[in-house]
Amino acid sequence: MSTILFWDPVCVRPYDTQSIQREATGGTESTVARIADALDAFVIQHNRREANGRYLPPGRVAGVKQVVLVRDARALPQAHALYPDARHHLWVHDLIDRGSTRARRLASVRELLCALTVRIVCVSDAQRRGVQAALDAMAAGDGVVARTIHNPVDPALAPDDTPLDPDKLVFFSSPNKGLAFTLDAFRALRRRMPSLRLLVGNPGYKADRLAGIAGVEWLGALPQARIHAQLRGALCTFCPNFAIPETFGLVFAESLALGTPVLTHDCGAASEVVADPRQVLPVTTAQRAYQRAFRRLSPGLRAGPARLADRLGLFDAHVERIRAWRAGARPQVGPDPRFALANVVAQWRALFAS
Repeated sequence: MSTILFWDPVCVRPYDTQSIQREATGGTESTVARIADALDAFVIQHNRREANGRYLPPGRVAGVKQVVLVRDARALPQAHALYPDARHHLWVHDLIDRGSTRARRLASVRELLCALTVRIVCVSDAQRRGVQAALDAMAAGDGVVARTIHNPVDPALAPDDTPLDPDKLVFFSSPNKGLAFTLDAFRALRRRMPSLRLLVGNPGYKADRLAGIAGVEWLGALPQARIHAQLRGALCTFCPNFAIPETFGLVFAESLALGTPVLTHDCGAASEVVADPRQVLPVTTAQRAYQRAFRRLSPGLRAGPARLADRLGLFDAHVERIRAWRAGARPQVGPDPRFALANVVAQWRALFAS
């Protein structure tokens, strides 16, 4: 019987090994399932009513020695009450910076964090730096340690013989992670390269604000297998996001594993995960000012400002890079061993053994 338990106190709906194949699922949920399955661990979800194998409703499970709380530290008192003799860990997936709302949530259980010497697992070094700043601000001390264990990629993902479609760009992230700016940049691309198409899908927990934009195909919420099928053969994953920094960016790692390069901005963990300067553009002061000025406009209403911004050269770097990749300079990419499931699981086992 497993001695490891993952506790998810915030998931929108219950999930398990089968559901992440059938339904649109966020990166955190699919990662929890992948790691729990590999470790033969239990998973408790706050909104689950019936058990499904290792996936359980809230309650006590005999023999548990390691509890990994997912995302929200505020559930630590409940987890500790049920498992007072277990070693407790907090696995954070969201952005936590000093002074932020999530940092205040973390600080609300400071005494218990320190008393239990909770170890905090971050999904990237970029995220860990923010977590450490928040811990320092609350004077958590040396006992509460933050470390990085990257998210894993499905080991079945690898390049195949799918032919390249140089007209196909894809965006498969939550729409609040830069979709509006991506659409504006795509408009600029399509003025120069009218045959380009942008396929837009999402993990299902935020709705797209649909707009009739030439060349854009709205696919809605898709399960992972359909996302992966669309990623294969695309010119690139086009996600020039700097609106909300990625703490990991699972779609980037999956895209690369499938042989499809990424074009994004140097924001959050993007440079760390992509690890190739050809695929990461700097964020300019002008781009940040443009996004601040028009962030509240719907994609349809941004057409005029986007055209003016294009004339002023705001999207020139995106145009140059896509044009070069279509002309033969597209990077050759593949699976990154840092995100191999076996390597990531080994790091989790080492954490539990330490």
